[in-house]
Parts: sequence; structure tokens; C-alpha cells
Amino acid sequence: MSAITAELAAYCAGLDFASLPAAVQERTRFLVLDLVGNIVRGRHDAESTPALIAASRALGLAAGGSAVLGDSARYTPAGAAFLNGALAHSLDFDDTHAAGTLHPGAPVIPAALAAAEMVGADGRTVLSAIVAGYEVTCRLAVALPGGDHYDRGYHPTATCGAFGAAAAAGRVFGLDAAAMQDAFGIALSQAAGSLQFLANGAWTKRFQVGWSAMNGLAAATLAREGFRGASEAFEGKAGFLRAYAPNPRPERAVRGLGQEFELMQTAVKPYPSCRYGHACVDAAIALRGELGLTPEAIESVTMGLPNKGMLLVGAPLAYKQNPQNVVDGQFSGPFVVSCGLATGHMGWDSYALLQDPTVRSLLPKIDCVEDPEVQALFPDYMAGKLTIRARGEEHVRLVKVAKGEPDNFLTEAELRAKFHGLADAVLGAERAAQLADAVIGLDKAADVNGLMRLGAPMMAARLAGE
Repeated sequence: MSAITAELAAYCAGLDFASLPAAVQERTRFLVLDLVGNIVRGRHDAESTPALIAASRALGLAAGGSAVLGDSARYTPAGAAFLNGALAHSLDFDDTHAAGTLHPGAPVIPAALAAAEMVGADGRTVLSAIVAGYEVTCRLAVALPGGDHYDRGYHPTATCGAFGAAAAAGRVFGLDAAAMQDAFGIALSQAAGSLQFLANGAWTKRFQVGWSAMNGLAAATLAREGFRGASEAFEGKAGFLRAYAPNPRPERAVRGLGQEFELMQTAVKPYPSCRYGHACVDAAIALRGELGLTPEAIESVTMGLPNKGMLLVGAPLAYKQNPQNVVDGQFSGPFVVSCGLATGHMGWDSYALLQDPTVRSLLPKIDCVEDPEVQALFPDYMAGKLTIRARGEEHVRLVKVAKGEPDNFLTEAELRAKFHGLADAVLGAERAAQLADAVIGLDKAADVNGLMRLGAPMMAARLAGE
């Protein structure tokens, strides 16, 4: 294997916001806005949040000066990175990278923000760090590649994300290339994340992403203080790529580095659920409107998915047709499609319909299959095919490019609408608008303190778990 650890470290250490293409600069700010909205609402609505906050306090992580968005309290830097990362992923509404099969923003952005509060970094430095973190996270995932990593039971958002978080925090700290390599070598000892949460709807999916944000921050901090990390963290005999997947493609980690941006291949979610179901939700909402479908008229529905999509949202079918909690619903293709067919909508509030009689009547009618046409499009496209039989007729809709994908990205107005749909209930519309403006203008900010203050509700008593 080539010296990809050294090459990635040098790239991250030298990355400068001013040298980035304008499209990358804009998209980075949009991705931060999208994640901030997730964190703010996740602090309040995710059922796992009270336990996360209580445990953080018990561990002494709530005794510092760093901010958790959506929270009026202050935490240690490690606590802020951990909680912001876990909350970002708690609604399953955060960004996705199809080829890497992961969510890059949740581990990377919280690590960058926590590091920035530690050293008073300006907005441009933070944005540079976030780009570095996205590139490392996504490039490692495609080099594994992500599908093989999944087959071994790993959750790449958490495993690859630890390195991306280290890159982001390291760039904020101004680590040179040698220290950045140390940070990667330290993160190698902390790269963990299991898919076993799928067995029972466990909250560990959220936890391990937040933990990876904290791990990355810790790795960069140790490297900043001169702590020695393992060399060849990615390509070494016991390095990440050899140890975590059977047939790595290391050259993909550095292909087009600095010229092609994996960040630009990152999608945002219009629906708060696993991305593999989104194309079919698009199809369900569209067909419902075009055909005037009512739930009673629907005889059967078939979701056509790629094989990795079947793993997450399609099988075992009996389990997916009977979701009992939010995590079950987030990973149930039948549930998200039922919501689209029943209401013409799939949003965070749709999880209140888990026991709704109309939605429940549709669930057993929805089958999930691996579709050859959809599989042929994967991983270049997170496609889906929906076949609905209603009123004695069959209607088929293939959605190749789901809403929110890089080639069908949300506009700034649509991103702001999603943000306000999440943040207004916590911050109020006026304060949420100020926060959105602060994120969009982050490249002009002298530091992140004003942005983080705007993320705190005016009344702490409104917080869940207080």
C-alpha cells in the first residue's frame, strides 16, 4: 500500500478555505446548517437524550465552558463533542454519503466546533477543518469499501468518523503534517462502531457516533501535546484498511485528493429515516398525489431496494412490518412508505404515527425485495423502485436520484425550511433565524462563540431531561 496516511495528513494540515472552489465553500456552510438543526431538535425530542445527558453529568462532562446546541448548560470540550455528535445522529435526519454508506457530518462538525471553542478559531478555519474531516471520513469509507465493512458488522459513520473528527480537530488546532499523522495513529486505537443495534432498535447507533466525535477531538488534542501515535494508521499491517475490511482499495482514499471533493457527493435528507428508503418515499408521495390514492384503495406495495438497503430497511420483513419504536421506524421501509402513502408526508412528527390505525393497516401490505435494476444503480445512486397495486391496476415508479442527493440537492430555501421545521420549536422562530444566518455567514465570523450562544434556548426549563 502507498503512504496514504502521510498524504492525507499533509492535505489536511495544509487545507485553506480561500483555495477551495466557491461551490465547496457554499456547500460546506449548507451542510453545517443542516446538522445544526438536527442537533438542536435532537437535544429535545430523541428518547435517548435524557440518558445521554444524565450519564454525561455523572461522568463529569458537564463542567466546562463548551456549548451543546439546543442546551443552555455548558460542558467540557469532550462532553460537547460527544453530545453534539450523538444528538446530530439521534433523529437519523443527518447527511449521507452513498458510496461510503455513512453520515460524515455527525462526527466531523461537532469535533470541529468543540476544538474551535477550545482555541478561539475563526469561521474560515472551522470550515477548512470540516472539509478536511469530510474528505478523510468519506475517502476511508470508499477505500474499505463501505459495503465490505458493513458485512463485517461495522458502522462506518463511527469507525471512519473517528479519523474524520481527528482531521477536523487537528486542522482547527493547526497541527502540522507529522502531528496530524500522530492524530490518525491515536484515533486508530479508538475506531469502533457496531451494527448490532439493528437487532433491537438500540440507541448505541447514536452513542457511537458521538463517541467518535469525542475520540477524534481527544486524538488531535493528544497529538497537539506531543503524544506519539501509531505510524501508517491507514495502510499499515495492522492499520485501519487491513484490519477492518477484507479487500481494501487504498488508492481510492487519495484519488483526486484536492481536486475532487467527496464533500460534494454528500446528500442531505428530506426525511428523518435511513437513506435507503428515501427514493421509495419520494415515489410513494408522488404516486399518491398523481393517482389520488387512498390507503383503502391500496392492495399491495413492493419496495425494490439494493442489497445493502435490504439489510437495513427491508429484512427481516416481519420485523420491518411491525415497528415498535422510533429506531424501528427509522429502519423500516414499510413504515416510511406507509407514512408517505397515508399522509403525503414523512417528517419527524410522523413517528407519532407508529401505532396509527391507518398506517398499521398499510404495513402488512408492503413487501421489500432486492431489485436487480436498483442494485445495478448502486452505489452510484441511492435509487428505489415502488410498485403499487390499487383498484386493480399496477403502477411502477423508479426514482433514480432521490431528493437531497448531490444531483438533486436542496436549495438554500429548502434547507432553511427543514432547519426551521426542527429548530423553531426549541429556539423560537426569531432566534432560529438568527442562528441560521450565523451558520450561513460562518466564513465571516471571528470565532464560533456567537453561533454557539444562539443555539441555546432562552429558557433552560424547556429542555428535555432537565
